[in-house]
Amino acid sequence: MASTNHTVLQFSSSSQSLSAKVHPLVVFNICDCYVRRPDQAERVIGTLLGSVLPDGTVDIRNSYAVPHSESADQVALDIEYHHNMLLSHQKVNQKEVIVGWYSTGHGVTGGSALIHEFYSREVPNPIHLTVDTGFTTGGGTIKAFVTNNLSLGDRQIAAQFQEIPLDLRMVEAERVGFDILKATTVEKIPSDLEGMEASMEHLLALIDDIYKYVDDVVEGRVAPDNKIGEFISDAVGSLPKLPPSDFDKLINDSLQDHLLMLYLSSITRTQLSLAEKLNTAAQIL
Repeated sequence: MASTNHTVLQFSSSSQSLSAKVHPLVVFNICDCYVRRPDQAERVIGTLLGSVLPDGTVDIRNSYAVPHSESADQVALDIEYHHNMLLSHQKVNQKEVIVGWYSTGHGVTGGSALIHEFYSREVPNPIHLTVDTGFTTGGGTIKAFVTNNLSLGDRQIAAQFQEIPLDLRMVEAERVGFDILKATTVEKIPSDLEGMEASMEHLLALIDDIYKYVDDVVEGRVAPDNKIGEFISDAVGSLPKLPPSDFDKLINDSLQDHLLMLYLSSITRTQLSLAEKLNTAAQIL
């Protein structure tokens, strides 16, 4: 019986159980670079810095833009600028290494494979982060991708971008600023007190949702979920056991200290403004 050899077309998957987390600073940097881009540039491209956590999650903590030029069939990066910026960043924080690259726009474009190939030589399995700065979907969509290589036998012939889970890591203070950034129109930047008020309103809304869920479980309208119960138990257990009077005193003292700092900073700005005007008047005389 004659034997026949078959050439197999297959994907080499590199995205199994891979996820990424991005900090708001990265999103702010990307949006700032997009606003300051050259007039002829349609998008911004840059390098992502961070580290790989023990569980394999890619933690994206910083970024910088890389000058580039692109046409319909080719893309050129300023590699020397990229390496100089990398050396400057690592002088400040040696733990931050290259974890991938970013681009502005809605999803992956035709030239993304060429840029991803360059970053694949800089770091194994880089992350490609896309930020929709044009708000084409009504909001700032952020996605993360990795590539799966398509090979024919022993020869690689193409690469496919595959989306991976992406979490936005932020504290409540950063969330206020990020919510403002997502809005298409902003009348004014909220003050610290207004930001605190928005955070408290959001917290009260979450507490109301928890009350409703617990009541529904007790009345039998909703099936209980053990994971949600564990989260509620952990949240309740983390609260300090303070009498209401002590808690009110703590909040009021902190608020008064905050208002005092605002008052002192306002007086300082006024004094500096008066000193500048007096100095200008003295020079004229």
